[in-house]
Amino acid sequence: MNVDLLINAFVTIIVMFDPPGLAAIFLGLTTGMTRSQRLQVALRGTLTGAGILAVFAIAGASILGVLGISLGAFRIAGGILLFYIAFEMIFEKRHERQEKSAERAITKDHISNVSVFPLAIPLIAGPGAISAVILLAGSFYAPVERTALIGVIIAASVVLFATLVIADRLDQFLGATGRTILTRLLGVVLAALSVQFVVDGIKQAFATG
Repeated sequence: MNVDLLINAFVTIIVMFDPPGLAAIFLGLTTGMTRSQRLQVALRGTLTGAGILAVFAIAGASILGVLGISLGAFRIAGGILLFYIAFEMIFEKRHERQEKSAERAITKDHISNVSVFPLAIPLIAGPGAISAVILLAGSFYAPVERTALIGVIIAASVVLFATLVIADRLDQFLGATGRTILTRLLGVVLAALSVQFVVDGIKQAFATG
């Protein structure tokens, strides 16, 4: 087993996750939730994202090929979905809905929905991470090597989860005003990120078309 290859894979996946940036976005997405609810979202989102990446590590190229989906199209779709979330964050649509039902507790379904979309997809297991995993899988041929790659994905996911847990502590220092400002600023960042996904997808589609 090539140790340098494993280290390179770990670093690549961590860079794709961008734990500090994702932790900040996580705060905006989970506004109004308690600490325990945020931990549930973080755990479910991380496990779901890691599971998706593990599947693509094993049979990513085959899955897209069978469905007839190009990586460029996947990037475009992910960017559009992410832009919708960014729009809600910038104009506080999510916050308005929470104010109208201030007495309503956050349901388990809501926690599950947020943990799957947009946290697991496309923020954790997004086009960039999936692309990286598919490319990395090309260097891990044997079953044992593929197992090692999945182990790397799990290790990177543990680091990401720990970062999201720390983000919850940070929220205590922000307060209501700080959360509002942070949510809008991160909404702009998300909007730019989503546009970049679409641009990259269009470029890739034309390059392979």
